Formats: sequence, C-alpha cells, structure tokens
Amino acid sequence: MCSRNQWRSPTAERVFAADPRLAVRSAGTSARARRTLRVEDLNWADVVLVMEHGHAQRIRASFARVCAHLPIHVLDIPDEYRAMDPALVELLEVAVPPVLEQYFDVDETSSDAE
Repeated sequence: MCSRNQWRSPTAERVFAADPRLAVRSAGTSARARRTLRVEDLNWADVVLVMEHGHAQRIRASFARVCAHLPIHVLDIPDEYRAMDPALVELLEVAVPPVLEQYFDVDETSSDAE
C-alpha cells in the first residue's frame, strides 16, 4: 500500500506478482488513489505491507475492526520514486523478503537462481 497507488505499490505488486507463493494486490490509502483500499482487500489479505508509517496508521484508523489481527508491516520506503524505478525495485527486493520469511519456511524463501 501507498497513498495514491500510483508508483510505489503498483511497482511492488508487479515485482512480486511472479512469485508463485504469493497472491498480491496493491491499493492506496487516499480517496484519490487510482485504486483505493477497500475492506474486501483487507479481508482477503494475510499480511499487509505499507510504504510508510502514515499508511499503517490510516489503515488502522479507518479499518480498526477488520485489521485488528491483520499484520501490517512498514517498509519505510519514501515517496520519491516513479513506477518501476530501478532504485525502488531494488529497495523492495531488499525490504520485502525479510518480512516474508516470517510467513514462509526459510527454505521456501531462498532463491533457486544462482
């Protein structure tokens, strides 16, 4: 999740969509987002990754009951990248796997491509 679902979260969705272990969606927390976060998205999710602390706060404030037991992880990726910016892709590829390791066996998260 990001604010407007314009650059960061669609990039993350695209980067991780090919992982067969994952089903991914992106959305924004702002009413002006290209795709605004809905309660159905949170009911669907097992875990939510957001770019900034403010996104997590907005989700918890707007959907308190729905996300009471839903893990929300902050990636700390600032809003200074365009969609598919190589630097953004690299940040995501570094920040997301440690979060996923909490939900998969370590052997499952290691890459076969070496």
